[in-house]
Amino acid sequence: MKYDVIGCLLRNSKQEKPMHIPVLLNEILDHLNPQPGGVFIDATINGGGHARAIAERIGKEGKLLGVDRDHELVEKLQDSDFTVACDTFANIRHIAETRGFSNVNGIIFDLGFSSFHVESSGRGFSFLRDEPLDMRYDTDSGISAKDVVNTWPEDKLRNIVFTLGEERFARRIVRRIVEQRERGRIETTAELVEIIRKAVPGSYRRGRIHFATRTFQALRMRVNDELEHVAKGIAEAISLLATGGRIAVISFHSGEDRIVKECFREEERNGILRRITKKPIRASAQECRENPRSRSAKLRVAERIT
Repeated sequence: MKYDVIGCLLRNSKQEKPMHIPVLLNEILDHLNPQPGGVFIDATINGGGHARAIAERIGKEGKLLGVDRDHELVEKLQDSDFTVACDTFANIRHIAETRGFSNVNGIIFDLGFSSFHVESSGRGFSFLRDEPLDMRYDTDSGISAKDVVNTWPEDKLRNIVFTLGEERFARRIVRRIVEQRERGRIETTAELVEIIRKAVPGSYRRGRIHFATRTFQALRMRVNDELEHVAKGIAEAISLLATGGRIAVISFHSGEDRIVKECFREEERNGILRRITKKPIRASAQECRENPRSRSAKLRVAERIT
């Protein structure tokens, strides 16, 4: 009988403090098939859910490298039985090579952000909490969401809300942002949520998803250069795979999924990869009920053949 990893984690979380539940974990284990002594990389280790499950299967003879941009998350995993590096996965080849990881059997990218960022980072990732507008994974570099909201030209800001957030009311929302910042700086998530609320129609405010979801998504993706990092990281990860090694990517945004699909197709045409999943794998109805974060997840898997 198939072992229900998700169910086990959820049952444990009811008895202990709530934890980050890894998305599509059973599917990841099925497709990467980690074996004792294997070499694996979790390029987006987040709370460590996927990594711990893989580490258990490869055992002490295996090697696992976890990568994350957020120094707080990396610090929490320092006592793990695997190697952890604080860096962006866009630099994955350098990270791996400097730590002796080559001929890798499997690499996973989970492009969603951790529940830690929403629930306890205090950086403004959630529109349900009143926090400073930051949204950076790496707080030691880059611009914050506050910088973007208060200083970017209206047309540039409108473009990111429309393209990255896929927000149909982008023009109205950004016009309100510009009007508000002319009266004073926008400093917190609560202020931004109220601006968005006033900008959109009442029917949209009462919709299935929160009316601020897409704007917050767009800002987070822009602040962290997420699409640019995806393209570079996947290309570098493929170069690290051993023949027969597999790469698995979970995306939550149509732009991310498009990059993954095109990269896999291109490398298949070049004779480097074979696509294992021609269409993305989606979470089961049961997982979506137990872990709502999984509803928008899409998993694509490819195998290196040369």
